[in-house]
Amino acid sequence: MNVLRNIIFDFGGVLIDWNPVYLYRKVFDREEEMNYFLEHVCRYDWNVLQDAGRPLAEATLSLQEQYPEYSEEIGMYYGRWDEMLGGIIGENVALIRPLRKKYGVYGLTNWSAETIPAAMKRYDFFRDLDGMVVSGEEKTVKPDPLLYRILLNRYGIRAEESLFIDDSRANIETALQLGFKTVHLTAGMNLREELRNSYQIIIE
Repeated sequence: MNVLRNIIFDFGGVLIDWNPVYLYRKVFDREEEMNYFLEHVCRYDWNVLQDAGRPLAEATLSLQEQYPEYSEEIGMYYGRWDEMLGGIIGENVALIRPLRKKYGVYGLTNWSAETIPAAMKRYDFFRDLDGMVVSGEEKTVKPDPLLYRILLNRYGIRAEESLFIDDSRANIETALQLGFKTVHLTAGMNLREELRNSYQIIIE
């Protein structure tokens, strides 16, 4: 049986509360129009391309050309991106320092290389990590196995000795295929209790 040596965190939805709604509720008068905009204009799959390394300026311009009636609102997506940050998910961030006493603690995130510096400047927990891999810097995104292998190779760690925590089922499935232990973080889950109950990780 492999000894657990490393804990790997996703960021958005696990350590950081990020949601475009926090910005666009201030922009649109009606919830219905905001929802339409986020579902049909600045869509999730469009944002993922930036997580995979596409420049923000290029992404913004291409969408403005496609939807000129929303040109101003599209410009706000990255122009006022920091307003989408809702803060840290405190109960999970609080686990990092205690875990580092026994484990290597890393980050593996789908995030634009151009916006991650703003998050790193705002939140102190980044300095407590032993390392991290950011999709936008590597030009590939989870659930592509390549991003996981970059983390393993860069820090000399083994999947079989590592626990990966993410709120995406697809990302968890790839981790399982590669041999990681996993926690699929779902709404209402107490991560501290899950670590204790499933992996006997006692956090003081």
